[in-house]
Amino acid sequence: MVPNGCIGGEEAGLPGGRAHGKKVLTGLAVEVLEPKGFGRCRMRPLADASAALLHPFVTDFVAPGATVITDGWSGYCGLDQLGYVHQRRRQRAARVGSEDTEDRLPGVHRVASLAKRWRLGTHQGAVDRAHLASYLNEFVFRFNRRRSRRRRMVFYQGLELAVVHEPVRYKDLIATQRPRTVPPTPPKARGHPTSLERPPADRPWRNSS
Repeated sequence: MVPNGCIGGEEAGLPGGRAHGKKVLTGLAVEVLEPKGFGRCRMRPLADASAALLHPFVTDFVAPGATVITDGWSGYCGLDQLGYVHQRRRQRAARVGSEDTEDRLPGVHRVASLAKRWRLGTHQGAVDRAHLASYLNEFVFRFNRRRSRRRRMVFYQGLELAVVHEPVRYKDLIATQRPRTVPPTPPKARGHPTSLERPPADRPWRNSS
């Protein structure tokens, strides 16, 4: 299942769906297992919902020859020409027939709800657009290893990534590279805490033998 939606809070005057406004359009792919259940997922922020960005998203995360289930968005047209079996499930037709739209793409709605709940709970909803990709990678890493039989290997894999990864500096983490116009003033004097300047307390029992 490969649809796309927006991550962010509700905004006045927007009908929802792909009218993202200040929200971030995000591609989401969920592996469907047989006879039931969901496997791995992949998420990536997208600049727009055009075929020029949706097709590379599918080819990067879905194996050729697999069956790709999407909604009726026109940006997914042409996936059958890339070596996929494309099935389109129109959610608008489900609304007209008074059907539940979540039944058309159950895996995507489930993972999207978990991601939004994780963002509101762990990060209190404060996820900046510049760092959203990193947060989504963290969620995907946790979700794909939720049923791992060797949980200790997750720690070893994280440690291995930290060892082989290039050093990450502060300027690589901040959203802007612009220096401050007025640098902060360093403290003039470095004194001791007030607790160290007090006279010692009278504790005679410490001197008794």
